[in-house]
Amino acid sequence: MKKIINFKSILFLLLVMATMGSCKKFLDQKPFGATIDDLNQGGIEAEVFGCYSYMRSNTGFVGISWLAFHDFRSDDSEKGSDPSDGQEWVAPFDNFQYVKNIWANDVYWENHVQLINLANIAIAKADSLGATDATTMANLGEARFFRAFSYFDMVRTYGEVPVYRTPTSSANDLCVTKSTIPQVYALIDEDLSFAEANLPASWGSAYEGRLTSGAALALHAKAHLYRQNWAAALGLCQQVMARPQYGLYSPYYMIFKDAGENCKESLFEVQAYVSPDGSKDLGCEFATTQGVRASQASGWNLGWGWNTPTDNLVNAYEPGDQRKPSTILFSGQSDDPTYGGYGRTLPADVSNGGPLPRKYWNKKIYADPAYRASTGMSDNPRWINKRVIRFSDVVLMAAEASNELGQGATGIDWLNDVRSRAGLSAKTYTTKEQLRDDIKHERRVEFGVEGERFFDLVRWGDAETVLGGMGYTHRCRFYPIPQKVVDACPGVIQQNPEW
Repeated sequence: MKKIINFKSILFLLLVMATMGSCKKFLDQKPFGATIDDLNQGGIEAEVFGCYSYMRSNTGFVGISWLAFHDFRSDDSEKGSDPSDGQEWVAPFDNFQYVKNIWANDVYWENHVQLINLANIAIAKADSLGATDATTMANLGEARFFRAFSYFDMVRTYGEVPVYRTPTSSANDLCVTKSTIPQVYALIDEDLSFAEANLPASWGSAYEGRLTSGAALALHAKAHLYRQNWAAALGLCQQVMARPQYGLYSPYYMIFKDAGENCKESLFEVQAYVSPDGSKDLGCEFATTQGVRASQASGWNLGWGWNTPTDNLVNAYEPGDQRKPSTILFSGQSDDPTYGGYGRTLPADVSNGGPLPRKYWNKKIYADPAYRASTGMSDNPRWINKRVIRFSDVVLMAAEASNELGQGATGIDWLNDVRSRAGLSAKTYTTKEQLRDDIKHERRVEFGVEGERFFDLVRWGDAETVLGGMGYTHRCRFYPIPQKVVDACPGVIQQNPEW
């Protein structure tokens, strides 16, 4: 049967191919002169590359909207920037006064649904071609990973959501009754099992950063962890940990430097690139949104200043924990070259007579001043990858699952592997309850301002205790569906019942 391809989709794919021509990381390798016929060669690669590009270029995955849902709602960070900048974000995301029709919610939902649709386009094309060669099956694994990844975000954020298994081309196609949470997870399980079986363990140096079966195993482990399927989560983590290409990368701060991108710690990163002279920009806004905010005259206008660490996070680190100076930039202090700084001293914050609006900043996106200068992007470090799944996450998931299965003596060893890399002494196993608390603490300081904390607190049942003073109540575990989505599908897509 002849495949009919939407013309807008074709133009989008050709644009992706044309703009991703040469790059030091995995981006597109296809020639600029590709034709529509070329798209049918080698499976569905062009459509899959569109998924990578979409994640890199949309705020629901790498911008302020993502930060609001994944970071601002925790006790680790707050909106940040100048108090007057983006004031409308404070109430819904810092103080849990959720708003149905705020831009951040609209964009987060739309971007995730669109990535699902791009994945579905790729899946449908492979089906229409009847291709079963190894390359196409690997491409299908990538597409199904992206669909699962997007649904994992959505089910954690909204609870029940519509499930789309086929491409949508009109507003009416989007009006689908919500599926239950178990039904959404069933699709995630199905997609990730396929990805595990069909993605390669490695693509080689030509495709650095491309999705692998290891990434699928790790995401699948996390999906099981969120449902307390401890044995399934542990088994998947152990498969990843048995692979020699993965491990804890030392020192900790190097994970977040340019040289640490796609290192052995990495299972999945959003790839970004800006050429040294700034002429080629295939970057993302992830680091730009969080760079130190100040006047140009101060020399410290390094970004938009959002997602700033809290006192609560700063005080959570044990003495001597190397992750603290690797995660936090302190206004009025040295950037600490021992832990990834460049020998510069930040101006003081406003409470101490200086120009900076916040006391702390996210050091994990702190860009090299020399590269800023060469690119001409002093306040826009778009070349920094967003780290999505790290090996230490797999290790701590394994520790948690093993402890819950009554294997705490094994779990404590994995916990101590992570602590050792941070320069901390080993813990001794006493009880399941104590190790559970130790793992909760370790996850917090290991993944500070990396978007894990809020969802961890919710799945542990700790959110009301920890975040209650900030305004959190039980219904805040799920955000209301954007009102415009509900209004566009009257009687079909129902608002979350508690909202």
